[in-house]
Amino acid sequence: MESIVCNGIGKIYGKKQVLKDINLTLEKGKIYGLIGRNGAGKTTLLSIMSAQNPASEGTVTWNGENVWENRKALDHICFSRELSINLYGSGVSGMKVKDYLKTASYYYPNWDQALAEELIKKFELNTKQRINKMSKGMLSMVTIIVALASKADFTFMDEPVAGLDVVMRDYFYHKLMEEYTETGRTFVISTHIIEEATDLMEEVVMIKNGEVLLKENTQELLERSYHVSGLAEVVDQATEGYERHHEEKMGRSKSVTILLEEGQKLPEGYDVTIQPLNLEKLFVSLCGMEE
Repeated sequence: MESIVCNGIGKIYGKKQVLKDINLTLEKGKIYGLIGRNGAGKTTLLSIMSAQNPASEGTVTWNGENVWENRKALDHICFSRELSINLYGSGVSGMKVKDYLKTASYYYPNWDQALAEELIKKFELNTKQRINKMSKGMLSMVTIIVALASKADFTFMDEPVAGLDVVMRDYFYHKLMEEYTETGRTFVISTHIIEEATDLMEEVVMIKNGEVLLKENTQELLERSYHVSGLAEVVDQATEGYERHHEEKMGRSKSVTILLEEGQKLPEGYDVTIQPLNLEKLFVSLCGMEE
C-alpha cells in the first residue's frame, strides 16, 4: 500500500531540538488529524515530510524512496502551508492571486484547474488582488485552493481554516470530505479547532514536545477515554491500576483522566462521576499545562 514513512526523524535549530526520533507511517486513503500545542513541532514535521525542510537526522520515504530532492516522490506530495508575508518574502507576497495559483499549478502534475476555479468562485476571491493585501481568511482560502486542486495523493494542510467564518469552515469540511470520498487521497490536517474537525479525522496523531505522544484511530481512542471526579480518596481508589492523566484537586474533590487499556472496564461500585471525553478535552488532559 502506498505510504509515507518517517524513520527516526529529528530536527535541531541551533541548540534547540524541535523534533525527536519521530517514527510515523501515513497510509494512503485516510484523513489524519495532527494536533499539538504551539511549538510542538507540527509545522516542522509537515515541512520535512514534504521535503521543504531537511531533517537533522532520519529519513522520510514515499513508497520506499527518499523524498528529499526526489521529483518522482514530490509529485505525489503537497504541503499547502499558511501564507504570510514574513514566511514567503516580498517575492510571493507581492504576487497577484492568479499568478500565485498559476505558479502552484506548475508544481503538481495532476493539478485540477476546474476545481481551482470552482473554489475561487465559491470563496468569491478577487484573483487580481495581491497576496500582501489580503485578509487572514482570504489567505486561508488560497492555501485551501492549492491543497485541493493539487490532487496530490498526500496533501498536508496547516491551520487551513484560520480566519474563516463558520460558514466557510463548514463548506471547507464538506468539500474536503467530498474530495476524499471521490479520490481516496490522504489528508493530514493540522488544526487548533479540534472539536469542529474531529468527525473528519479517521486517525489522530498527537505531538507533545517534539515527540509523537500517540497515533490512534480517533473513535477507538475516544471510546477508552474518560473523566473521573469525586472525593479525592474515592477517585484514587476507583482509578487505581488505570492509566491516569491530568489530575486536579480542589479542596477534598479530585478529577482525573483515565485511558482504558485493552480488556479493562470502567470502575464500578464507587461513588464517583464518570464521563466520556471529546477529543479537545482529551488533548487538554494529555498535552495541557504541566503542573
